[in-house]
Amino acid sequence: MKLRNALVATTAATAMFAGAAMAASHSETMKIGITQNNVGVDSYQTTYEQAFIAAAEANDMVETVVLDAGGDVARQIAQMEDLIQQDVDAIIIWPTNGEAVIPAVRKASQADIPVIVTNSNIAEQGQDFIASFSGPDNITQGSRSAEIMCDKFKEMGIESEARVVQISGQPGYTTAIERAKGFEDRLPEVCPDVTLVETQPGDWNREKSQQVMEAFLVKYDDIDGVYAGDDNMGVGALNAAKAAGRDGIIFVGATNFSVGYEAMEAGDYWGSIYQSPVDDAEAALQTAIDVLEGKEVPKLNYFDTPKITQENMSEFSKPVF
Repeated sequence: MKLRNALVATTAATAMFAGAAMAASHSETMKIGITQNNVGVDSYQTTYEQAFIAAAEANDMVETVVLDAGGDVARQIAQMEDLIQQDVDAIIIWPTNGEAVIPAVRKASQADIPVIVTNSNIAEQGQDFIASFSGPDNITQGSRSAEIMCDKFKEMGIESEARVVQISGQPGYTTAIERAKGFEDRLPEVCPDVTLVETQPGDWNREKSQQVMEAFLVKYDDIDGVYAGDDNMGVGALNAAKAAGRDGIIFVGATNFSVGYEAMEAGDYWGSIYQSPVDDAEAALQTAIDVLEGKEVPKLNYFDTPKITQENMSEFSKPVF
């Protein structure tokens, strides 16, 4: 039943590369380097890496150099330098920080190495230096999460008085910024009387998010909804609410994890956004291959991420991460 996400061309802008390095339809093996954000931080990134390696190994024309920054910006910049020195044909980067990596991305571009940004985009001022972004539309995800929460509040009849807290991702991380923006912009459009009382970062970490929620519960007697940047953090917040005996809070995430899916099955967690790390990884690799083969590639190569709630979750398979 798993829904396969189709790549959607969401912008007319395309990245075209010419020259000997990418011509000749790559009759020789393509050497593609990837530097990831932090594989050990959550199961999504772990599954992404496994899927990326599997997809590359299944393609005889692809050789990969797989690196992980461990969440360290300086380490990722050094890895970019290393991949440039290795003279790879293309680099895929999952940025640890959307602004800090721009000089390294620019350096790769100046070396005629196309850069594909995966999952979390770099800041706007770096867009001229990339061949394409492959991943989800994070603003749309945040917006859809706001719609999920508002619809539930309307069903409950509390849309004129509900109070919401937000647990965002890692500060400075583009995905965290965009998912928060999508939610914050859309919520007052669909539920203008709902109040977002406070936002605190959970750093994509379940334990920290539980601590953040514990503080919220002490500070606020009235919390009707929790929006988390992903289900890993959302379930941490749910655990805090359960421990405090605070029932009836509506929990909504922005990427459905297996723990979120299970909590939805149990009736404790209302909804999220369905996103496959396998699709994410395969799309990034294919985008790099298409760029190297000289194909027209959208500058923003989004795949769809639909809403999932307790009401429609039977249409989706349980996430593997």
